Amino acid sequence: MEKWYIRNVKGNLDKISKSLGISKFLSKLLLNRHITSYRLMDSFINPSLDKLHSPWLMKDMDKGVNLIVESIKKGEKIRISGDYDQDGNSAILTLYKGLRKCGAKVDYVIPHRIMDGYGINERIVKEAKRDGIDLIITCDNGISAFEPIRLAKDLGIKVIVTDHHDIAYKEDEDGIKKYILPDAEAVINPKRWDCKYPFKELCGAGVAFKLIQALYMKMNINIEESYKLLEFVAMGTVCDVVDLVDENRIIVKEGLSRINNTQNLGLKALIKATGLEGKNINTYSLGFIIGPCINASGRLDKADIAVELFLTEDQDRAQKYANRLHELNKKRKIMTEKGYERIVNQIESTDLKKQSVLVIFEPQIHESVAGIIAGRVKDKYYKPTIVLTQSKEEGIAKGSGRSIEEYDMFEEISNHKELLVTFGGHPMAAGLSLDISSIDEFRYKLNKDVSLTVDDLTPKVYIDMHLPLDYINFALIEELEKLEPFGKGNPKPLFAEKNVKIKRGVILGNEQNVLKLLLLTKKGRIIDGIYFGDIEEFERQMCRKFGQEELDKMYRGLSNNIMLDIIYTPVINEYMGKRNIQINIQNYR
Repeated sequence: MEKWYIRNVKGNLDKISKSLGISKFLSKLLLNRHITSYRLMDSFINPSLDKLHSPWLMKDMDKGVNLIVESIKKGEKIRISGDYDQDGNSAILTLYKGLRKCGAKVDYVIPHRIMDGYGINERIVKEAKRDGIDLIITCDNGISAFEPIRLAKDLGIKVIVTDHHDIAYKEDEDGIKKYILPDAEAVINPKRWDCKYPFKELCGAGVAFKLIQALYMKMNINIEESYKLLEFVAMGTVCDVVDLVDENRIIVKEGLSRINNTQNLGLKALIKATGLEGKNINTYSLGFIIGPCINASGRLDKADIAVELFLTEDQDRAQKYANRLHELNKKRKIMTEKGYERIVNQIESTDLKKQSVLVIFEPQIHESVAGIIAGRVKDKYYKPTIVLTQSKEEGIAKGSGRSIEEYDMFEEISNHKELLVTFGGHPMAAGLSLDISSIDEFRYKLNKDVSLTVDDLTPKVYIDMHLPLDYINFALIEELEKLEPFGKGNPKPLFAEKNVKIKRGVILGNEQNVLKLLLLTKKGRIIDGIYFGDIEEFERQMCRKFGQEELDKMYRGLSNNIMLDIIYTPVINEYMGKRNIQINIQNYR
């Protein structure tokens, strides 16, 4: 059972409203998103490129830029070492295109998810030496790659790390954390404890973008040129699920504008392959349609396909690559569904479901979809979830974890590092490997030390405010559009209304999976309510509370006793040239 809470962040609504020239209604929604400083509110309401922070504020930026400029002048070979996910893909493209613009001799390498695992490794470093590479630049990885970077230095290769992941640390005898950095020439990461950069939540592509901005400034290239990279940076920002506030909001807002007018052959081909041609591309399109196709290459094939898609100047090749990614993503969906069913069956048929932290070993699932499955299982049970499967190494399990807000997964797993072979991540997600023989002990220790309460493990829905249905009009919905694009840190506004009567219910859709409710407002207006959830469960609950007869009356449009509390988002529905107000019902009780 979930709990509903109304957000109530205090602030001077009159002052905010006058300062920003917005309504008190919108001012309240900003406060509810913990956007409380005037600077952040201003960049949120007016997200313009001139509000991006200076890249020179980032620790080691000067060192990194000077090293690259020197390498370019000497004609040295530079290699980008990226990552196989969407953010890594975007970071590689940002660095590659930016460095090429500066005249660098540059190529890139991406580790293979199954053969290599995450991040720069010794094989990549040795190949770089063999290929005569003088400088390696990591992106979206490298902050914990101590051994490979030490090897690079021993082999005479310079290294610049650009990353956004949490910094590794050791605890001394008094429990004080001592942060550790790899021994690179420059380590550019806003999460460094000694970095004064004002925004810490950039994704990997965002950090790469700041490096290119600084490089362009140093080489007297117009800063406007760097903005051409924002369509890639925006994709990484949305797909890596970082907070869409401050710089990230500016990047995504500007990036989406460019994506919707893109001239990039690969991106156009992928938009066509996924059926998005002629439609407005928004954060949903990136996060749930385009992004998963790009990720599918790194999961089931080589991630290079996705990078080459965006680099190619050949129309036929672009469409071939785009179709390949779309097909891989279809295959990935089937694998995910089968793996998810296996794991839910395992949980339901064992004592696992009694535990606060779910650690599940399922050797038959593909390790590339472990993280996606962990996310879905976490959503179903609202518990921190780690899904492990058989690694290519004999006797080793490998997998991913996804967490809930109340549980810092990085911190908790760090407490048991002695059981792990590899480990990395952040509070909400982690990747790890360990001996299969250690799984039971690892599960036992995580659950023995857990401080999660029943309340922590209860899903919570946060409502922006009680908003009677009679208050909804076109102007209010259009005002809400000023908050777009929505995403992590800036969720779609949710409103609530109590004791709503239903005039009629209709089941729609080819698969009969959409419930349309004609809702009666207190003043007697009728508003369409659309529910995309579990209709059978809705019917069960209505029968339990009001009886089958009342449910039948509702479906026949007869007077009935059914009343609901609802959580909803108001939208404008446009169909056949007509506009009408509709609410999308997210939760009911």
